[in-house]
Formats: sequence, C-alpha cells, structure tokens
Amino acid sequence: MPLLEIRKIRRRPLSRAFLEFFESEKASGIVMIVCTMISLALANSPIGKHYLDFWHHDLAGMSVEVWINDLLMAIFFLLIGLELEREMYNGELSNLRTALLPIFAALGGIVFPAAIHFYFNQGLPTQAGVGIPMATDIAFALGVLALVGSSVPASLKVFLAALAVIDDLCAIIIIAVFYSGKLSIAYLLGSLAVWVILFVINKYGRVMSLIPYMIGGALMWFLMLKSGVHATIAGVLLAFTIPFSAKEDDVESPSYRLEHFLHKPVGFIILPIFALANTGIILGADSLATLSGMNEIGIMAGLVVGKPLGIVLLTFAAIGFGIAKLPLDLGWKHLLGAGLLGGIGFKMSIFITNLAFVGNAVEISGSKMAILLASLTAGTVGFVWLKAFGRPLDIDDDVGSMDFEEEDP
Repeated sequence: MPLLEIRKIRRRPLSRAFLEFFESEKASGIVMIVCTMISLALANSPIGKHYLDFWHHDLAGMSVEVWINDLLMAIFFLLIGLELEREMYNGELSNLRTALLPIFAALGGIVFPAAIHFYFNQGLPTQAGVGIPMATDIAFALGVLALVGSSVPASLKVFLAALAVIDDLCAIIIIAVFYSGKLSIAYLLGSLAVWVILFVINKYGRVMSLIPYMIGGALMWFLMLKSGVHATIAGVLLAFTIPFSAKEDDVESPSYRLEHFLHKPVGFIILPIFALANTGIILGADSLATLSGMNEIGIMAGLVVGKPLGIVLLTFAAIGFGIAKLPLDLGWKHLLGAGLLGGIGFKMSIFITNLAFVGNAVEISGSKMAILLASLTAGTVGFVWLKAFGRPLDIDDDVGSMDFEEEDP
C-alpha cells in the first residue's frame, strides 16, 4: 500500500493570454532586478542623499514616493485584478479540480510565513510586519522559472502563476483589512457607489467602451484614497466591473484589450519606477547587525523557510485527502521548486512594509534589506533546485500509485 495515492489529470494547452502574461512577467522581472541594482548603487553613491530626497519631494500635497505607491500601483493592482478575472473564467481557477491545488498551496504559503514572523515578533512593535513575508512576487518568480529553461513542465508555470495570483489577492485583502488608515465611511460608501454604477452599466447596460470605466475608476480611486482604505484597492475593484468574455482569448473583450494594453506600461514603466523609489537602501557597517533584529529574522525565515514548507505541506494534505489532484507531468520535486520560488517576496512585501511601518525609517530599511536578501536566497536556491530536478515526469516515474484522468479539451 503506497504512503500517498496521487490522482493526476492532463491539462489543456496553454492559452495565448497566459503565454503573453508569462512573457510579460518574465521580462518585467529582469527589468526590476536591473532597477533595484541601480537604486542600491545610487543610494550608496556620493549623490545618495539627493537621490533619496527626490522620492520624498512634495508634489501636490503628497511625496513622489506616495504618488507612486498609491496611484501608479493602483494601475498595477488593476492589472492583477484583470489577471485574476481571466484565471477565474478561463484559466487555472476556472475549474474547481485544477483550482484547488494552487488555492491550498497559496494558503500554505501565507499562513506558515505569517506564523513564523509572529513567533519571533509576538508582543513587539514589529508585530505589525506579520504580513510582509506572506507575499510572492509574480514577475520575479516567473522570471527565475524562465531562466531555468524549457525543461520545466508547462504545468509548473501555470501552477506557479495561479499560486502567485491567489497570493496577491490575499495580500490585497490583508492590505484592505489590516493596513488601512482612519476610516471615513462617507468616502468609502461613495467609492463603493461608483463601483456599483460601473457594475450596473456593464451587467445591464452592456457598455463595451472602456472610457466610462476609466473615468469611474479614477473617481473611485480618489474616493478610496480619502476613505482611509488603501487607494490601490480601487484598482482591483475596477477590474471586476470591466466587461469580460468567457470565450478564451477573445481579443474584442474590453477586459482582454485592457489587460493586453497594460502589460508593457506596468511591466516596463510602473514596476521599475516602484523598484527605483522603494529600494534605495543605504548599506553601512551596521547592516548585518540590522538583519539580526526579530522583525528581519521573521521576514527572512518566513520567506525562505515558511513559504516552501507551507506550500508543500498543504498541497501534500490536499492531495492526500483527495481534495486536489496533480497535473500529469508534475511531482513533489516540482512543488518544492515552486515553493522555493514562492519565497521571492519583493514588490508586494516592500509594499506591505511601507504600510506596516509608516514613519519608521529604521524598520522600513531593515525590512527591505531582509526582503532583498531572502528573495535573492529563495530565487537562487529555487533556480538551482529546478535546474537539477525540474524535468517533467514520465508516466512511468515512481511517484506512488497514480490514477490518471483526462480533462475535457
């Protein structure tokens, strides 16, 4: 009797929308790595003070950094919402049998890192950073996976992308619930009223032009900003008001057109600017000492250890209890590789850092150093692991007792 009965399914071919998404995220990850290196170099150069001061320069009542993190990142969150909507209709999350595996993996990758950080920081002022190691960076994770080469299974790319999208959705919920400021009910209700109007003109008015949705989205963002709920949440809400076609790769769908349009501006303008504005960390003689703080240990242990542990254990449990099934060409070595790459936190972790420690420059700097070090470690180990063990499984590989099921094409 085998220790674990593994039920497997055959996946359908990758869609054009997913391939575009994967290529965009891969290239974006490479650009962000370059921008991060530039930002670190400039921050520690003779012009470092001027470079850092620029991001804190006042512009129409808010600093340049805040405009980037509140406005430009709302556009990024809009793209995340559109990607989530596509996954729910046509992608990995559209079928319960295939959706349950990345859902359980994402939950494990959220709960375990948070528990590890909480263990080290319970009762301390840095307990607010519990959400930092929960996040997975889609661009960097898929970028590293692409560097491994074509030898990894296509199902692993889909699984990791779905896991990261669900992870981002959970991070968005955490931001909305735990990292919002003083709440103004009037502004919040106003923002939600705009959302309802946009939903109605989509559902019942069948308005296919993007113009009213963009105008309404801008108003919703402003009201959300004033409400105390982080303004980027408006981007996600807006995504679900935009008309979507259930027909796969329907290029006439407003949602498809907007997602396709946003890939390059977000990947090559918005996220690089975010990296430049948020990774200007001054590295001094006390940098290593800073990393020995409980908050920094919690972040690094959460991302490097908690992520792969949570992802593998919860997928193991889901498969063991017959709740979820593995794709035909995936095994535990692939899930461990995905778990390791899940430890690449970067932009979402940095984003939550800024919210968790508002006004505390020391903790923000220490957290960012921990995120960068942990992400580098997780990405390197994940790359080496998948390079060595990432080839697709043959049907005859010894992975226990398997029951194969054909999915409808």
